[in-house]
Amino acid sequence: MELEEKLRILGAAARFDVTCSSRSSREAGFAGREPFFPGVYRTWSEDGRCLPVLKILLSNRCVYDCAYCVNRASASRPRASFTPSEVARVTLDYYRRGLVRGLFLSSAVWVSPDHTMEKLVLAARELRVGHGFRGYIHLKVIPGASPELVREAGLYADRLSVNIELPTEESLHRLAPDKRREDILAPMGEIRRQEEAYREMGECRGWRRGPTFLRAGQTTQLIVGATPESDLQILELAEGLYRDFGLRRVYYSAFFPVSDDPRLPALREPPFLREHRLYQADWLLRRYGFRVEELLDGERPHLDEMLDPKSAWALRNPDFFPVEVNRADYHQLLRVPGIGPRSARRIISARSRHSLDLHSLAGLGVAVRRARWFITCNGRYFQKKELDPESLRRELGSGGEREGGRAPAGQPSLFDASEYAYPSHGTGLRSPDRVTVSGMRIPVPSEFL
Repeated sequence: MELEEKLRILGAAARFDVTCSSRSSREAGFAGREPFFPGVYRTWSEDGRCLPVLKILLSNRCVYDCAYCVNRASASRPRASFTPSEVARVTLDYYRRGLVRGLFLSSAVWVSPDHTMEKLVLAARELRVGHGFRGYIHLKVIPGASPELVREAGLYADRLSVNIELPTEESLHRLAPDKRREDILAPMGEIRRQEEAYREMGECRGWRRGPTFLRAGQTTQLIVGATPESDLQILELAEGLYRDFGLRRVYYSAFFPVSDDPRLPALREPPFLREHRLYQADWLLRRYGFRVEELLDGERPHLDEMLDPKSAWALRNPDFFPVEVNRADYHQLLRVPGIGPRSARRIISARSRHSLDLHSLAGLGVAVRRARWFITCNGRYFQKKELDPESLRRELGSGGEREGGRAPAGQPSLFDASEYAYPSHGTGLRSPDRVTVSGMRIPVPSEFL
């Protein structure tokens, strides 16, 4: 099979993994859109810049038959596999021409977990050691792979991820009977141990530029909507993963029907709104100091579809408000709808020089339309009258979801561009409309010109 055809097949097959894609599953291609060209997908840096990455599978030949997976063994679809050298060749060609900033490499379970993991590691090693590749590398760890291969993968990759897929062992057994929960958690534990070991070794030896293990940590992915678990169960699992394994991110992927398997729910459309609410709640857990029990409980096991989780919490806790912006500490400010980490820091910095009013808050990036119901400035409350909870709920639900002056992404940034070394030539191309990659003639979209 020609390399061009492999790239088309394995690039399209990789789009269902959202641990390295656009801001939400809807933007990742689930709505039927193709990526810019084979294998290239977008992610965003912390400052909002679009960063293209080459996202491909090593192979879509799988020995497992997971009901929810497009690459399951029983699926009737074209199959292909790269060699490690082919992965390196395509990645370097794209990278040198400024088409991508890094590689996300995953795979179906081809022959066995160790066989597949070994091929993934060989591809990363050839890039790093054989070609001196300095771009970003994200490798998917195959559940059940040996600890030795997991450790070696962490020496070449910036980030590793082990997909936990489903929230409970019962659901995993029903939809993916070939997979075991312990095979998923074991690599997570090994990665955590290696991160701690390298950190302690660096501290003891005073390393400044010594060996590193996973500069960007580990992540995982959960499928949302394929099984009956509640948002409460999903977020409790995420909170435990952050605590026990030190994960950088849990990614949520709206279930997209890929077969008529009777074990799967019959959905009219993927639950994109639910996915978005889970990302918002997850953000509150990681960046705002919230706990799961503050957002959900046994009586409210699902997130509010009308309101973002922070606004819903604010309406349930009226005694916390109003917050005086000229005296409140950082953590109190973070509880106010319309104030995010960046605007909270700006408030604390600005009020040390002068007293703040509503107009100055808008200049600091506060979403005043949302925040005005929950704050005072020098004791002054800016609403002429207090709305009843239901009216305020409608007001907040229709007022957009801008927090701290920027719209929250369903899937916030994968990595900060400043942390990694990229080619100095940027992404500009001399050819006006086409580029040759590994002997292939591929149209170049206007975004890269």
